[in-house]
Amino acid sequence: MLLVRGRAGGTELTGTLYERGEQAPSFRGAPDEAAAYVWVCDEFYEVDSGGTTQLINDREVNVAFESPMPRGFDTREQALEAAKEHVRTQFARIGVAESEVSLEVEKSEPEPEI
Repeated sequence: MLLVRGRAGGTELTGTLYERGEQAPSFRGAPDEAAAYVWVCDEFYEVDSGGTTQLINDREVNVAFESPMPRGFDTREQALEAAKEHVRTQFARIGVAESEVSLEVEKSEPEPEI
């Protein structure tokens, strides 16, 4: 699996890209098991009140979270590009410019099932 991490404004967001042959999480709304690559990451946006308070660029921002919306892809390239765009979009939704978002991709081993 690959971890796609974005950092900006003093915080970070990390999503998981499950690769061919890895067991992606299964829950309502998850993509078909036949998808070669599955991207799962939180989605959030700024709200006027409520939510969780985050300090972003020395500014308090109220953030509300949505249920993750997993997406399936046929190729690794498609999946990585969509993952990076997703992370950039989440930061934009809380007022962080795309140019401020630092992205990295890290290979990670899946957790063993217990």
